[in-house]
Amino acid sequence: MNPLWTARAIAAATGGTASADFTVHGVAFDSREVGKGDLFVAMKGEATDGHNFIDKAIAAGAAGIVCETAIDHPHVRVADSALALNALGIASRARCHGRIIGVTGSAGKTGTKEALFAALDRFRPGKAHRSVKSYNNHVGVPLSLSRMPSTADYGVFEMGMNHAGELAALTRMVRPHVAIVTTIAPAHMEFFGSEAAIADAKGEIFEGLEPGGTAIVPFDSPHYARLRAKAEQHAGQVVSFGLGAGADVRAVDWLPDGQGGSLVTAQVQEALLCFNIAQAGAHWVSNALAVLAAVKAVGGDLPAAGLAFAEMAGLAGRGARHRLALGGGHILLIDESYNANPASMVATIDQLGTESADRRVAILGAMKELGPGGEAYHAGLAAPLVAAGVQFALLVGEEMAPLAKALEGRIDFAHVPDHHAAKERLKDLIRAGDAVLVKGSNSVGLSHLVTALTNGEY
Repeated sequence: MNPLWTARAIAAATGGTASADFTVHGVAFDSREVGKGDLFVAMKGEATDGHNFIDKAIAAGAAGIVCETAIDHPHVRVADSALALNALGIASRARCHGRIIGVTGSAGKTGTKEALFAALDRFRPGKAHRSVKSYNNHVGVPLSLSRMPSTADYGVFEMGMNHAGELAALTRMVRPHVAIVTTIAPAHMEFFGSEAAIADAKGEIFEGLEPGGTAIVPFDSPHYARLRAKAEQHAGQVVSFGLGAGADVRAVDWLPDGQGGSLVTAQVQEALLCFNIAQAGAHWVSNALAVLAAVKAVGGDLPAAGLAFAEMAGLAGRGARHRLALGGGHILLIDESYNANPASMVATIDQLGTESADRRVAILGAMKELGPGGEAYHAGLAAPLVAAGVQFALLVGEEMAPLAKALEGRIDFAHVPDHHAAKERLKDLIRAGDAVLVKGSNSVGLSHLVTALTNGEY
């Protein structure tokens, strides 16, 4: 297997000095994620200093270190490790001759990124690369770039932001040939005055497009015109996707497939494609349309993409579905515990309403970073819960108080302060025949409930 980086190449990219010749096959900045043959980048953070974990990284199998001090292990010494990681990411992008896709949006980034990778990897096995987990910030993006093999035909990178200007810096590092905005929703409203301002910040992704690149924008968004105008300043081609008539890539028809997914007929510009999506919900139909637009833009294979959608399993924290034994029967657990904003909350509550079950239970955690409108956004979930036929809602976190008030006299609910109390409440709540949705911002910790349920603690 060809090495990902040599010590000489790392030194050349970062302006550092190599202590010895070595090669690496991966890159990590968290010592807990180091594998055999990896490069460990020891960075100084606000809470910890990676230099304190160099011995741990070596013990885990690291073949080399990027660090700011001289050590007794093979290393490249640099003035600033964080800047060195940036430089390594930029060098990786510069040496890659494949087609690069950037993905952003208020929701659906990770799912769209994973579906794109699955589609392109099915077309060219072993020749597609993507950012892992949700590594989409000023550290995660250069890390993901630095992990990309020079021989990759395709690279797919997720980019996020919570302040204006952040995405502009990331996209100029990624330099995508195709840039996607999945959707615009009131996420991170604490840092923005309006959804329009969020749309402007997401539109920064187009600023890094390679000459003649393609911008892919959500036709059904109320901010479509704003996004398109921004895209037209930087893109050689603008392609719209959506469920509505008039989109360049649109769902001609779609319906539940009876197994939790959807059967879709899509018009992809001049092509017509029928395929199954294993993932549930209208939001996944929209994600799939964006993926198809990107696959076509980079010269991928549409039928291969269609097959990839049918094979995609749910992502942990982002729609994974578990059928779990309980009390002589089973429950359906829908794990959406990683993230939440008003738009994604409504989408997943709507999907819960389509599930066949004796009882529908929603375990909802607080939505973070919503700013002054937070109370109204939380209270606004009452109508979707009622419309979805949810029989019981377990609300977690103090921000859920407005929703608790809005639900009084409408459906049964309980309001608890944190995930610890929610876990205790589950003992008397869940029963066979239930369909259970678990969704909230990651910091609320609802993943602990998912772990308890999947481990059979109830």
